[in-house]
Amino acid sequence: MAKFIAQRLLSMLLTMLIVSMAVFLISELAPGDVARHILGPFATPEQVKLFRAQLGLNEPLTLRYVNWLFGSDWRASRLVGHPLVRTKDPRSGQVIWWANVDGTLTRWKMKDGKIITYRRQQDGTVEKDESPFTGWKTDPEGQEYFWGVDTANHATLWKKGVSEEKVGPASAGRAAVEQTGGVEYIPLQKGLLRGDPGVSFRTGRPVADTLFIRVRNSLLLAGIAFVVVMPLALALGVIAGLNEGKLIDRVLTIGGLTTTASPNFATGIFLILIFASWLKILPGAVVLLDDKAIFQNPTMLILPVATLTLIELGYVLRITRASMVEVMHEPYIRTAFLKGLPYPRIVLKHALRNALMAPITVIMLHVNWLMGGIVVVEVLFSFPGLGQYLLDSALFNDVLAMEAGAMVMVALAVGTQLVADIIYTFLNPRIRYT
Repeated sequence: MAKFIAQRLLSMLLTMLIVSMAVFLISELAPGDVARHILGPFATPEQVKLFRAQLGLNEPLTLRYVNWLFGSDWRASRLVGHPLVRTKDPRSGQVIWWANVDGTLTRWKMKDGKIITYRRQQDGTVEKDESPFTGWKTDPEGQEYFWGVDTANHATLWKKGVSEEKVGPASAGRAAVEQTGGVEYIPLQKGLLRGDPGVSFRTGRPVADTLFIRVRNSLLLAGIAFVVVMPLALALGVIAGLNEGKLIDRVLTIGGLTTTASPNFATGIFLILIFASWLKILPGAVVLLDDKAIFQNPTMLILPVATLTLIELGYVLRITRASMVEVMHEPYIRTAFLKGLPYPRIVLKHALRNALMAPITVIMLHVNWLMGGIVVVEVLFSFPGLGQYLLDSALFNDVLAMEAGAMVMVALAVGTQLVADIIYTFLNPRIRYT
């Protein structure tokens, strides 16, 4: 059993590594210039060039993958010569990077060719020091340089007497391209494996913070739908399978086929028209003003959950029904009848366990669909979940948010398959020793 689970875990990790490469490549090699998209169509070529450098888009693809997966702070720390520390502004929620210089959190900025030092005090305030800078180093060519953390969360290389041309404010997208006077930039992040996939281009906030909220919302919606639909679908599928060819079997089969064949947007609109527009007994949209909004008005979730339930119900029902019919025709079931065993015992002890093998596979696959395939449902009901988050990120070309969201979906996919494999070992003990 332990060996079986260890093999599945190793396979899961290898799958996630390979998929992470594919997700990164697809996102990074997608057509379109991220910097141009963020700054807007009227940004100058100088603005786009500087912003690409500040985003790290001019680095090699393999290095960007390593930064995304493992972080860039380890590499930047060696260049800066001090440990790098990440804090969060309690008011704005934005992440701020500092260099820990002899116990003092410090950042720098170049203005008019001069380095300005910012030091964070014990009370959280920041002290600005414009005294002559003495931290310059000299390279073999005699050029004075300095690596430090700038005020825009980059590890930046400044060279004395060498400054980037001022590009001014962008006409759209970002309010301005900050003039830091740097020659090289390394955008700072801890990496996906350490819970920091980067900062969203769309919101300017850490992807992990916004993504966690969206995943939590989708888990709530999908969890409620799962708890409702799966036991109901399994029960109805077993009933249909035990009554093969009878009226109840025909009704359940045709009803399941109808709900499965109906597009989810059509089912959602149909429910909104009936219960929100005509009867006016349920809200037609989900408005979450705070974390307690759902618990204060749980009726907001009824229509989204009902839409998901109707879509999933028919598919799982029909799979369960087909599996139950097949098992009930097996020779060992006929033998049990010939021995005179009670009908409930035959169904519950001998038939049901084997009949659940196929539905378990379908159910675990549909957990992934409930999390990632509910984009239409979330958009239709204005539900702030992972599906809508991925859609908005894709439309804005928010690469880091798309990559992080996609990896969450991959983790859910391989995780649910691991759970399915473990469940199989209880339904069929022979699998434990294969």
